[in-house]
Amino acid sequence: MKKFLQKFTTNHPRLAEIMRFLIVGGLATIIDFLAMGITLYAFNPKLYPHFYNVWIGGGAPTTLATIMGTAIGFIAGLIFNYIFSIIFVFQEKGNSRSAKGFILFTLLSLGGLLIHITGMYIGYNLLGINEWVLKIIFTLIVLAYNYITRKLIIFTTTKQGKQL
Repeated sequence: MKKFLQKFTTNHPRLAEIMRFLIVGGLATIIDFLAMGITLYAFNPKLYPHFYNVWIGGGAPTTLATIMGTAIGFIAGLIFNYIFSIIFVFQEKGNSRSAKGFILFTLLSLGGLLIHITGMYIGYNLLGINEWVLKIIFTLIVLAYNYITRKLIIFTTTKQGKQL
C-alpha cells in the first residue's frame, strides 16, 4: 500500500494534492459541524431531548442560533484548515507562511463564510429548508471555492519562482 501511495503521488501530484485537501477539508468539516451542533444546543438545550438530537432532529433552532453556529464552526474549521494546509496539503507553500499569507487565507475564507451564511439565511429563514441539508450543500460549494482560490492566490509562485 505504501508503494502504491508513493507511486500515485509521484505520477499524479495534482490529484494527490486534491485528495490531501479533501482529507483536511473533511476533518475541518467535522470540527465545523461539531462546533455548530454545540452552538445550537447551547442556545436552547430544552429544544433537544438529547445532545445528539441536534443532528437528527428535535426542534427548530432560531435563525440567530443557526447563523452563530455557522460562524463559530467556520472559525474552528478555519484555524484547523490553515495549519494543516501548510503542513500537509500543499507542496508549494507560496506566501502561506507569512502574515500576508495568513491574512489572504483568512480573507478568502471570509468570502467562503459570506457565501455560506448567505445561503444558510436564504435557505433556512426564507425558504424553510432544513439547516443540515443547507449546511451540506453550502459546505460543498465553499469547498470548491476554497480549493480554487487558495491554489491560485496563496499556495502558488510565479513562473520566475518568486512568491506572489
